[in-house]
Amino acid sequence: MTVLVGFIPNPLGEAALTAAVSEARRRGEPLLVVNMSRDDVLVDAHRAGAEQLERVRRDLADLDLEFEVRQVEEGSDASDVLLDIADREGISVIVIGLRHRTPVGKLLLGSSAQRILLDATCPVLAVKVG
Repeated sequence: MTVLVGFIPNPLGEAALTAAVSEARRRGEPLLVVNMSRDDVLVDAHRAGAEQLERVRRDLADLDLEFEVRQVEEGSDASDVLLDIADREGISVIVIGLRHRTPVGKLLLGSSAQRILLDATCPVLAVKVG
């Protein structure tokens, strides 16, 4: 089994990554870090650059932890990507960052985190920046 974390290059993504490392160590499992870029927009703030992903790889290598860093550049919904990976690859837990949203924001925009929480077939660890 493997711990899966959805990583975005901001404090929320860093918090999720930190929690995922702790969870992988606690479980004695490898870590799969996934960064997803939407293919329906020209600029995606959630897309990590090569230098950001290389920093993540260096930081994880220093921890003596089995890991893989993967960037998915197809699809338009991060929740679809993470749920698909979880189902195909025998993920034991999904770790995601969770940000505060107003009730109107939730109604109008939906929520990838909410979809993952509701539709995942494995446990989900939701992390807030704090």
